[in-house]
Amino acid sequence: MNLDNSLAMQSRAAARIPGMTQLLSKRPDMFSRGVWPGYYQKAAGVCVWDLDGNRYIDMSIAGIGANVLGYADPDVNAAVIQAVTLGSSSSLNCPEEVELAELLVELHPWADMARFTRSGGEAMTVAVRIARAATGRDKVAFCGYHGWHDWYLAANLGAETALDGHLLPGLSPTGVPRQLAGTALPFRYNHIAELEAILAANQNEVAAIVMEPIRSEQPQAGFLEAVRRLADEHGTVLIIDEISAAFRMNSGGAHLTFNLNPDIAVFSKAMGNGFPIGAVIGVSGVMEAAQDTFISSTMWTERIGPTAALETIKKHVRTKAGEHLMRIGQRVQDGWQRQAAAHGLDIQIGGLSPLGHFSFNNDNGLALKALFVQEMLKQGYLASTLFYAMLAHTDQHVDSYLKAVAVAFQTIASARKRQDVTGSLDGLPALAGFKRIA
Repeated sequence: MNLDNSLAMQSRAAARIPGMTQLLSKRPDMFSRGVWPGYYQKAAGVCVWDLDGNRYIDMSIAGIGANVLGYADPDVNAAVIQAVTLGSSSSLNCPEEVELAELLVELHPWADMARFTRSGGEAMTVAVRIARAATGRDKVAFCGYHGWHDWYLAANLGAETALDGHLLPGLSPTGVPRQLAGTALPFRYNHIAELEAILAANQNEVAAIVMEPIRSEQPQAGFLEAVRRLADEHGTVLIIDEISAAFRMNSGGAHLTFNLNPDIAVFSKAMGNGFPIGAVIGVSGVMEAAQDTFISSTMWTERIGPTAALETIKKHVRTKAGEHLMRIGQRVQDGWQRQAAAHGLDIQIGGLSPLGHFSFNNDNGLALKALFVQEMLKQGYLASTLFYAMLAHTDQHVDSYLKAVAVAFQTIASARKRQDVTGSLDGLPALAGFKRIA
C-alpha cells in the first residue's frame, strides 16, 4: 500500500500546525504514526479514500461520531446545497434556526427553549455560563469528558490527574487561569456518594451538575434519579451532555431512554451528520438567564448548520436509525468477543453498543492496538479499537469486517507468541491521552 502523499502531508502539517491536527482524536499517533493515512480526499457512505487513492471501508470512528447517517449523505447534502445556493448567511436571521428549536423541543417535551452554536465544546461552555448566570454561583460538579474549555480543564489545576478517569488522561491545564482552581469538582459515574460529598462541602456554591447520560457503563438502579433529586435539593442546574450519546439509541437524547428530565441538555456531533452545529436546550426558567449574560457569535447565525441538523434529524426519525445503530453496534461487539476468544486474546469491551470500544489487557496494549490498526489497513479497513456505527453500515459490512478482525487477531496472537509485537510494527505504537507531538 502506497502512503507517500499521505505521509508527506503529515510532515507538512507537523511543521505548520501545532499538534498536527485540529482534533486530538484524529491525530495519526493516536492510531499508529507512519501507518495511519491521516488525511482524506473523498468520503461517501462508509468509504474513505486517502491522498494516495487507497479506498477503505471505515469501521472506526465515523468522523468521531459526527457522521451518524454516513459520509456525504445525499439527503443532507441536497438540503445543504440548496441552503448554500439560497445564501448561507445575510444581515437577517435564517428561519431554520427557529424550525430546529421547535423540532428539538418537540423531541424533548421537558424542554422549552434552545440556543445554537457550531461545536460541542462551545455549546457546553454556553450551558455552564447559563447555569452560572441562573444561579449566581461559580462551581461545577461533573463526571465524564466535556471538552477543552477553561471551566472544564480547571479540574486539573493543582492536581493534573483529576481528569484522568474521565476519558482522556494527561490533559494539561496550561494556559487556564490558576484562579479557577477549585471551581470544577469531579465525581465518578454511578458513585452518588461522591456527588453528595461535593454538594455537602460546597453548600450554595455549585451552579451545575454536568454529566453524560451514559458512556462506558450503564447507570445503576436509582443513580440518575438520585442525581436529579440532589440537583433539586441544592438548587443546582442539571446539565446532561448529549454530545456523544445523542441520536445513537433513539432520535434524540439518550436521557429520554432513562426517563431523566434535566434542566439543560447539550447536543452536537451526530445532530448535523458532520456539518457544524451545536445546541443547548432547556427549561425556560433556566434558559432565560442567557439574556442576563453576553452569549453571542456571528457564525452561530449561518444557515448551513441548522439546515443540516433539520434534515439529519428528520431522516433519523424516518429511518428509525437508532434501532439500526444499536443492532449493528452490538453485532460488532459480539464479534470482537468471539474472535478474541477464538485466538486466545484477552480484551475488555465497553461502551454503548453504537459507540463501542475494546482494549487489550496486556502491558503492551498500545503496541497491540497499533498492530491491529496496521493489519486492518492491509485488508482495506480503517479500523481501531473502537467502532462508531453509522446508518450506512450494513450487515454485509459487519460480516466482512469481522472476517478481517479474525485475520488481524491471528497475526496479533502469533506476534505475542513470538514475543515480537513491537518488531511486527511498520509504524509506531499508539498513544493514549494527550501528548506533545514533534
